Amino acid sequence: MDLVGASAQLSFGVTADDTAAAVGSGSLPVLGTPRLLAWLEAATCAAIDPTLPPGATSVGTRIDIEHLAPTPIEGRVTASATVLTQVSRALTYAVSAVDAAGTEVARGTITRVIVDSARFMARL
Repeated sequence: MDLVGASAQLSFGVTADDTAAAVGSGSLPVLGTPRLLAWLEAATCAAIDPTLPPGATSVGTRIDIEHLAPTPIEGRVTASATVLTQVSRALTYAVSAVDAAGTEVARGTITRVIVDSARFMARL
């Protein structure tokens, strides 16, 4: 299954629960990097989940993200992910986020590996 080119965009509204102060990554009332990363990862999953066979999922293995601009509470962010490369079960995505004004909030790459859910959990 060739997933190169698969993509997704997800839009999120920033709430007080998404701020750096709320997620423990700082003290300011702006979008926290951990929440931004979670939204970018959600976009990576959305890009491929509909095409995975039953019992399969993907797990994150590498993240390289630049958080470029702050986003205030009540701001909106669109997280995008596109599969750039696939080597066997490993997928590398280009990810980005932009706010409602079109400002680039983040960019980078995320690598995920497709796994069998039951086998993965059995290893724990």
